[in-house]
Amino acid sequence: MKNKVALVTGASRGIGRATAKLLAAEGAAVAVNWFQSESAARALVDEITQAGGRALAVRADVRDEAQVRAMVAEVEQSLGSVDLLVGNAAIGFPVKPFTEFTWDEFEAKLTGELKSIFFCCQAVLPGMIERKSGSIIAISSTLSRHSSPGFIVHSTAKSGLDAFVRSLAEEVGPFGVRVNVVAPGLTLTDATAWLPEEQKAMIGEMAPLKRVALPEDIAGVVLAVASSHSRFVTGCYIPVSGGLLML
Repeated sequence: MKNKVALVTGASRGIGRATAKLLAAEGAAVAVNWFQSESAARALVDEITQAGGRALAVRADVRDEAQVRAMVAEVEQSLGSVDLLVGNAAIGFPVKPFTEFTWDEFEAKLTGELKSIFFCCQAVLPGMIERKSGSIIAISSTLSRHSSPGFIVHSTAKSGLDAFVRSLAEEVGPFGVRVNVVAPGLTLTDATAWLPEEQKAMIGEMAPLKRVALPEDIAGVVLAVASSHSRFVTGCYIPVSGGLLML
């Protein structure tokens, strides 16, 4: 990743933070996108720069096209052209039975999920296509393949994300741009802190590797897929679940 520029959305916490930190440690200049957690984003940038890396905190709601374009322009001006986009921004959703949803709640998750990757891809792809090089990694979920009660809107939205990636990989592959999905299983972040500890333990016991994921586990797979060693990998869905989901 040396001399590459990476833009990680939703990078102030959890999987995004671990990913940005690892990419920086591997030599990438990293743009840390944040929307609500400014102090956490700036703390991460300070940590990266103090370790000798290059990083920039950039605010944007990735569901807003104008904000995304302004963010990418700022990144390009400060760090250079984006070589790697990691679409990780979390779009919140209610966990409840389908019969309790309103359409507005359902639609907000669906459109938010797809807008967040659509606008970011449209902003970085022209440069990647021109350079005939680039990598896009979307963070999905194993729930897109194997859902659980209460997660119908998350499963549906992430399934749409998976289909978007497959189609885009087909379209931009001839220009040397790779597009892949990394799909975490249950991962210990603040986004999953509300789950009862006994439920986390039960899910961990079900996995062949006998635990649930840490953010660093997901970050490591992102790095592997982004690496030039994976230069012939595109259009793939890669579950990171300790073997709980096998394809």
